[in-house]
Amino acid sequence: MTTGQAEDLLRDPDRPHRATYVELLFDVVFVFAVVRLSDTLFSDLTWAGAWQVGLMLAAFWWIWIFTTWTSGRLDADRASVQFLIVMIMLAGLLMVLAVPEAFGQQSVLFAAMYVAIQVGRGLFVLVALPSQRAALGAGRMLVWSCASGVFWLAGAVLGGTPQLVLWSLGLIVDASHEFRLPSYHAHGKGLTASASHLAERFHQFMIIAIADKILAAGLKFNQLDFVAERVAALVITFWTAILTWRIYFYHAGELLPASIASSRSPGRYSRSLAYWHLVMVAGLVVNSASEEVIVTNPTGQTRTVWAVVIAGGLILFLIGRAGFDKLTFNRVAGSRIVGLLLIATVTPLAMPLDPMLITLIMNVILAGVAISDTVFWRRRPRRPSPPG
Repeated sequence: MTTGQAEDLLRDPDRPHRATYVELLFDVVFVFAVVRLSDTLFSDLTWAGAWQVGLMLAAFWWIWIFTTWTSGRLDADRASVQFLIVMIMLAGLLMVLAVPEAFGQQSVLFAAMYVAIQVGRGLFVLVALPSQRAALGAGRMLVWSCASGVFWLAGAVLGGTPQLVLWSLGLIVDASHEFRLPSYHAHGKGLTASASHLAERFHQFMIIAIADKILAAGLKFNQLDFVAERVAALVITFWTAILTWRIYFYHAGELLPASIASSRSPGRYSRSLAYWHLVMVAGLVVNSASEEVIVTNPTGQTRTVWAVVIAGGLILFLIGRAGFDKLTFNRVAGSRIVGLLLIATVTPLAMPLDPMLITLIMNVILAGVAISDTVFWRRRPRRPSPPG
């Protein structure tokens, strides 16, 4: 590939940096993934089940975020870049299909597709952008992906506890190294992601995770008898989704493009965003599983594990949201802390209540957080001030 052809693969800095149609199509696989993961967690509400789902969620997350960083720098309207994204979609779809047996008969398929995506993406960048600096960055990406792949493939073959440990190590490798493309200059063009594009992609994935809360409850409702208690439970879970949406987007979510642009180190800042968004997404997946519990047993006796899932998902979400606040404004809103303390305090006291009432109480707390955000912002609006 010539230098001119390589330049054509870069995003034109003069064009609007919006998500392309192929990137939106790419997200469809992850809608399926999030739904399948929450359903898998619902079917195995144990610590081991939570660990397994957490590992698979992190795997899908790193596929999505690494591909987003790559497509943010390359022109996703080019046929070769579209082909790369479509092939990642196909491999990701096979991973989603393997989810229920990823720690059983389909462990090799899940691991092989994950490694193929991570290594294949690095190979594509290495070949597509053959400049010395780009090759150096792509080579570094490939080395780390291959190192991670050893853990994934070995774990899939060994199975059992070694699989859990080795896949955890593989994810640590993926999450800890600087998986980024280098600066690439050609006739004034730089291989840099747009703040607006990156923010839009984070927003889109959060919409996927929040939408899963509605889908999970609705799909479970569709399998059961249509009775008044379940209708009430469905309405309550719907408002949980709306409240989490409001809390995420107001107001740090709306200011995310400006926050990324004003950061002194956009690369480090975007990696921190990835970590905190993963925590929020994990909380939403756990809460989606709890909503299946609520729709299935709205007025039944609350089991301890159900209460842990109902409250735990929201606690994870608020922790991630507090970290997001810290990244955006270099401070944490007091409403996050109060909300966390209230959920942790109220949950043990609410154990005698049924799942639907516990969720209603959680919604009241979330509504308090959302209202507090609105009141505080109107009195003291802030500009993004990311930490240095």
